[in-house]
Amino acid sequence: MLKHVLVLVFVFVAAGVFGPPPVKAQTAAPAQAAAPPFNPGFADLMNTLVQPRHAKLGLSAREQNWALARYAAHELKDSLAKIARWRPRFREQSVPDMMEATTGEPIKAIEAAIEARDVGKFNAAYTRLTEGCNSCHAALNHEFIVIKEPDRSLFGNQDFRPAK
Repeated sequence: MLKHVLVLVFVFVAAGVFGPPPVKAQTAAPAQAAAPPFNPGFADLMNTLVQPRHAKLGLSAREQNWALARYAAHELKDSLAKIARWRPRFREQSVPDMMEATTGEPIKAIEAAIEARDVGKFNAAYTRLTEGCNSCHAALNHEFIVIKEPDRSLFGNQDFRPAK
């Protein structure tokens, strides 16, 4: 029995002496180059932030979902302000000035129509907003980009009717 214990002790000691070298703490991986900052182009911003909000605003008002229309108007106005801040110049034009000149009055009229729950006033203001978008595009030599009032929803996963 003692012989077996001595053999086991010898095996354990030998394993410690002759076994694999101890693993050293790994050093940190070499620093990878930092990813460049996210820098979408002007068209990317308009297509992802403004165009869907314009559509959702029209669709929500069509259903007289005034709470959603108020939210959509706020989000549209906020998106335009952010783009004007992020991209203050485009083709030697002042983006904030262009946006205010083409969308400022219609958005104010839309907000007033939403608060009054007045479909007729909303529709008139929304038409002016849409025309303002297109006049801005034309002024920037992008008259081929024509925005229109949505005739159907492209948002199959959103119900624009008021919640019951």
